[in-house]
Amino acid sequence: MAANIRQCLPHRIIHQGRTRPGHHPARRHPTDPRPESELGRPLFDRTPQGAVPTVEGEALAHDIEESINDLNVAIGRHFSTDASNRPLRLGGPAEVMAVRVMPAIANLITAGMDVRVSLGESSDLLADLKGGHLDIVVSTIRPRCRGIDERPLADEEFVLIASPQVAANLPAGGLATDGSRALEKVPLISYAESLPIIRGYWPAIFGCAPPASPAVVVPDLRAVIATVTAAAGISVVPSYLCTGEIGTGALVPLLEPEEPPINTLYLATRSGALAEPRLAGLHARLLAHATTWNEPRSACAA
Repeated sequence: MAANIRQCLPHRIIHQGRTRPGHHPARRHPTDPRPESELGRPLFDRTPQGAVPTVEGEALAHDIEESINDLNVAIGRHFSTDASNRPLRLGGPAEVMAVRVMPAIANLITAGMDVRVSLGESSDLLADLKGGHLDIVVSTIRPRCRGIDERPLADEEFVLIASPQVAANLPAGGLATDGSRALEKVPLISYAESLPIIRGYWPAIFGCAPPASPAVVVPDLRAVIATVTAAAGISVVPSYLCTGEIGTGALVPLLEPEEPPINTLYLATRSGALAEPRLAGLHARLLAHATTWNEPRSACAA
């Protein structure tokens, strides 16, 4: 009903039009009877010269004018193509956003920047970026879309982790002598059924494919870490997510290769979008702060 009333209200109320000398706004001829039928009272008198608001119509228009103005402002704020007039829309994986990105931009937020965050898979977020629904994306895959610019942001190092209880039950020196065979009977905890992280780690470190299927699939790496900490099995995760648990001894790295497998995070924007100063500031802040994200590996193993 509100949408119908908005359609039928005088032009000066809906669009904040101003009458100028010699200028006569076009008469509106509301034909949709639903608002009046729902209210049970006429809002307009139909005359040969056009529709004239009734006393009730004028009163209603006066009462909702401020709300209509607020609605117009909100529409412009969230849907304007001019990024300077709305919150910046940032997307990324939940874990990276929670642990790295949001703390990095806290000072921008306290300085007055408004941000709306979307969480999800990188492929979906990049599609939203290309479609104009996001302004900047932290991606775990390299964008290869026309019209999308990308910059390397940081490298994630991966670590094979277990709880001390699970690690103690592995054959002594088993990983060094038997490789992945020493882990065959240990439940594997994965982020996804396709083993996206584990599938890269196993060939790089063990020279073979990982087990065919995981024992547990939970689509949040923080939940994966919690499950491993509870001695349910083993997993491969980005080292920065479990620095605290390794530091306290709640988790142990089963291997510490000299060159651990990595994955590069990318910062993606639409081509030309960095001409907008606030977006450029957010982009620069993330690039600068990301230089501190790769903790020395000794800090994780301390």
